[in-house]
Amino acid sequence: MKLSFLITTLLLGFACNLHAQNINKEITIDVKQPYLVGEISILGLSSNSYNTWFQPNFESYKTNTGKLERIKEVLKTYQVLIFMGTWCGDSKREVPRFIRILKSIDFPMENLKIVALDKSKNSYKKSPQGEEWGLNIRRVPTFIFYKNGREINRIIESPITTLEDDIVKIILHEEYIPNYSTTLHFD
Repeated sequence: MKLSFLITTLLLGFACNLHAQNINKEITIDVKQPYLVGEISILGLSSNSYNTWFQPNFESYKTNTGKLERIKEVLKTYQVLIFMGTWCGDSKREVPRFIRILKSIDFPMENLKIVALDKSKNSYKKSPQGEEWGLNIRRVPTFIFYKNGREINRIIESPITTLEDDIVKIILHEEYIPNYSTTLHFD
């Protein structure tokens, strides 16, 4: 009995350790600038060379929380999935701004998942775990809003007007067609 418990504990610890190692995985191709792939965290974006663009774009963005006031409690019930490239100029600009907005309204960060995509020729805009599979990710960043496990809508590459305006339209189910619209349809 004790041996079974010990083996189970060790296996669980090993599995958790493996999962933790997949967060903020950095790769380098041909001695060029490293970049992150797979699931990443805000802490990962705030470290190393990523902080040179993350922090300035995060700090300098002036959020319009007034626009979000009427939807902030409802927004907290959503899950957001971000696909980005730490090598992509649009991602470097929009993702820190988006995170700044979420933090300004006390969005529960456990409802946010960020996936960094590869830029290598053989795995372009793919992640090691295949999180993008079936989601028609063609441009980054892509911010996908989910409610009860169902995709509601997405912001693709850049907002139509502002991130705040676009978020409000999505949450209020107003007419919203993202840039570079996908073949997906939202009810």
